[in-house]
Amino acid sequence: MARPTPELIDALRKTANNLKNGAPYQWGHMGGCNCGNLAQELTKLTKDQIHRYAMQRYGDWNEQVEDYCSTSQMPIDLLISEMLGAGLTLEDLKHLERLDDRQILAQLPPEKRYLKHNVRDDVVSYMNAWANLLEEQLLAKITLPTMHQIEFA
Repeated sequence: MARPTPELIDALRKTANNLKNGAPYQWGHMGGCNCGNLAQELTKLTKDQIHRYAMQRYGDWNEQVEDYCSTSQMPIDLLISEMLGAGLTLEDLKHLERLDDRQILAQLPPEKRYLKHNVRDDVVSYMNAWANLLEEQLLAKITLPTMHQIEFA
C-alpha cells in the first residue's frame, strides 16, 4: 500500500475532482486512463506526453510496471519513478488500473464495491476512497504517541 503523504493524498483528490468535472478520460489511452490521469497530476506532464513516453515500449500500465527499471533512462521509467517518489508502489499502479485493491474497496459501502475499471465515476469513487484511507493512516501516524511520550506508572 502506498506511503501516506500529503502530496499523494492531494493528487488523488485533485485527480478525482478533475475526472468528476469532465477531464479527458479514456481507459485505453496511456495518458488518459486511471494511472495516466494520476500521472498527469503528479508529474505535470500532459496526457499526450505520457502516452508518447509509454509508446516507446510495449504494453499497458500493468506491463509497463512489470518492465519498470529504476536505473533505466526510458521516459516511462522516469515517470514511474516520479510516481513512486510521491508514495506509490508498483502494486498500487496495477491496482489503480483495475480498481481492485481490497483495502481501498473496503472503504466503500458494500453495494458500491463492484467497480468497473473503465468507468469514470468508479475511478472517482476509488480515488476518493483511497485518499480517505491514506489520510486516516497519515493522521494515525501523526497522533500516535512515541515511547518517550508515554508516562509509565
